[in-house]
Amino acid sequence: MERRIQRIREIAKRLLSEGKVDVVIGYGQGTVPLRNAPLFARDEKQADKLIWDSNCRINLANYLPRRTDRVAVVAKGCDARNIINHVVEHQIQREQVYIIGVPCEGMIDPELVRRKEPRLITGSVEADGKLTVKGDGFETVISKDEVLRSNCRICVHRNPSVYDELAVDAVPELQNVDRFADIKELLSKPDSERYAYFQELVSQCIRCYACRDACPLCYCPVCFVDESMPQWLGKSVDSRDVMTYHLLRAFHCAGRCTDCGACESACPMDIKVRQFTRRLEMDIQERYGYEAGLSLESRPPLTVYLPDDPQEFIK
Repeated sequence: MERRIQRIREIAKRLLSEGKVDVVIGYGQGTVPLRNAPLFARDEKQADKLIWDSNCRINLANYLPRRTDRVAVVAKGCDARNIINHVVEHQIQREQVYIIGVPCEGMIDPELVRRKEPRLITGSVEADGKLTVKGDGFETVISKDEVLRSNCRICVHRNPSVYDELAVDAVPELQNVDRFADIKELLSKPDSERYAYFQELVSQCIRCYACRDACPLCYCPVCFVDESMPQWLGKSVDSRDVMTYHLLRAFHCAGRCTDCGACESACPMDIKVRQFTRRLEMDIQERYGYEAGLSLESRPPLTVYLPDDPQEFIK
């Protein structure tokens, strides 16, 4: 971790001192343990506050759409894929953004940490695959593998697919991972059971829209939930409105989602909303052989038409 931090700071200082960028977007110390915050470094002194550890969950690509300045961004694998999405969808120009790639071995889930150590945590230290959390009168060592976020456990793109400079050497990618094993199991069940599953999944939704606001794909000037002419759905917590919201949001992300997990991290009710987007992500991969954010040369399949596109849905 120290090597990564040192290199990120070195690169940031060089880019700022040479005038190649106006700002470097990275991670800084958060106000509470296990939660880092975005940091916008505009000079070398601020660059010295940049950090990196397994609490860098926020997808920094969220801060790029419609920027007009020159920006460098610290990007793990999923962040870099979302930056590619933004370039492909003309939210930012490629020459505007300098991608500081950081290979990632997974981010931790604070909720899983609290289940192992329910006492008040005031600090943490990470080294050699272990997380040591500290508090008043205790110090608990936890294996990082046991508290990884669910999307990180199945991530097969830990290294940035596109970057201008890689902070450290690439890490090994996970092999022989069935990313959709649980989705396939769900699809093997009758329609009624599947629908009941998704109804139960979102039954605690309070319509706060944190999942939407945290998602780097959600940058429409007016979200469909805020449209009034026509009004697509109500804003109540009626089960039909809630389900419609999650279904429509998932379809808006179809072919674009990188499974970064920002939506689940932001949800105050701990709803596994990735089950909606992963269901469609699996279909996109199987039908079109496409994964979002791996190439600057290709667009999400649902945004283009090709004569040889699968036509089975017409039958």
